[in-house]
Amino acid sequence: MRITISKTKQETGRAAAREGAYLIRRAIDTSGVANIVVATGLGQIDMYEALLREPGIDWTRVVGFHLDEYVGLPPSHPASFRYYLAERFVSKVSLRAFHYVDGNASLVEECRRLNQLILSHPIDVAFIGIGENGHLAFNDPPADFDTNEPFIVVQMDNACRQQQVNEGWFRHLDEVPTRAISMSISQIMASRSIVCTTPDARKAAAVHNALNGPVTPTVPASILQQHVDATIHLDRFSAGLLSVVNLWTVETAASRQGAVFQL
Repeated sequence: MRITISKTKQETGRAAAREGAYLIRRAIDTSGVANIVVATGLGQIDMYEALLREPGIDWTRVVGFHLDEYVGLPPSHPASFRYYLAERFVSKVSLRAFHYVDGNASLVEECRRLNQLILSHPIDVAFIGIGENGHLAFNDPPADFDTNEPFIVVQMDNACRQQQVNEGWFRHLDEVPTRAISMSISQIMASRSIVCTTPDARKAAAVHNALNGPVTPTVPASILQQHVDATIHLDRFSAGLLSVVNLWTVETAASRQGAVFQL
């Protein structure tokens, strides 16, 4: 696991996009196709804007998977992750395929469909973030570290649901769905590389607990400590509570070298 720190969240997004673009190009060069997973949320917006500007990506050789989706929220709802991804990413590029999570379908059948699809598309790059309660995707604490099912139905805790209100996706807590279809922890960790973009001071406690504490289901993102090729891209605000010494920023995506950023 590596950690990068940038001065602003915009620079954090650009650093994550540079690394992600390098990894996508590498997968295409190696196997002719890149399979990616994409997340949503405020912290990902700058990354997507920067990723779309990255040169040399043949998007027709990229297959995308959707990380998670609310149960029961129609795709026309502005808070729907299908709406978010269609507007900010999928409609902007000519992907070979993109597999949305349908939270309005039969939950059993939708998980079965997605599980079959992803088994034939090993993930090269997972673009993810860390939630305010330490979640990965919608795997809220205590997360299931043991299931081998790629996609699962999960209950959303109130801290996670309140984050959606605070970010402006919903007006009131009672509008936020209580269940979601989520990529599981084991499936996220099966990704060849992970690019985790997590800016903003409101994430500082979660980042500290995930990166400086023990690996535990009560802090789902702590599992990233065990991934062999994960980079956590932070800004100086989300990194404000860290007490680690291996803090560096990406200078060149191709070499993935970096220099220490002094706060």
